[in-house]
Amino acid sequence: MTAPWQLRRLGEATPLKLDHPQKVLDGLRDGTWDTADEVRGPGESLWQPIEDHPAFADAVAEMGPPPPPHDDETHLDMNPLIDVTLVLLIFFILTAAVTTMRRTIELPAPPSDDKATAIPKKEDLKDVIFNVKVSLNADEQTVIAIENRVIVTERLEQELIDTVKTTGRKELYLIATDDVPWDTIVKIHGAAAEAGIRQIHQPRKK
Repeated sequence: MTAPWQLRRLGEATPLKLDHPQKVLDGLRDGTWDTADEVRGPGESLWQPIEDHPAFADAVAEMGPPPPPHDDETHLDMNPLIDVTLVLLIFFILTAAVTTMRRTIELPAPPSDDKATAIPKKEDLKDVIFNVKVSLNADEQTVIAIENRVIVTERLEQELIDTVKTTGRKELYLIATDDVPWDTIVKIHGAAAEAGIRQIHQPRKK
């Protein structure tokens, strides 16, 4: 029985046995073998590359270059997915920025001149108010006067209580000069609240 053809892949030591040389050509066509793989025919002692073997050289030349490897259908191209992800990320960032801007508290418009002067006139309240005037003297000490009567600052709350009881008026008209510290105004408001005064009228400074 004639010995079979043998084929040895490049880099492998164990040869494959083929019962017909046509299988060598078939393997080249479908990409199973490479032209650099070595082959040895019946009675031959030397291994030769398929492309150099006399039995296959002409056929290999007619075949041309080997077919490209088959694409792996299980491979997933991530580039389109990354592009879509970036577009969505930009969209969400812009949406979040617009939403934050919409949440900004809108401050009310400043009052017009008509509304700014819509404070009750002192003459209209003469039956329900009494006057309190606060200023600083030459020594920069606080001077408080109730109905033009200068009082001791430490007795402010008691003086207000006595005035409410005497006059029956529970609203206060506060006049303060520009040099009076703000904390003094706050103390007067606090003392008025303790004295049971319902409302404090204070003219706006121009």
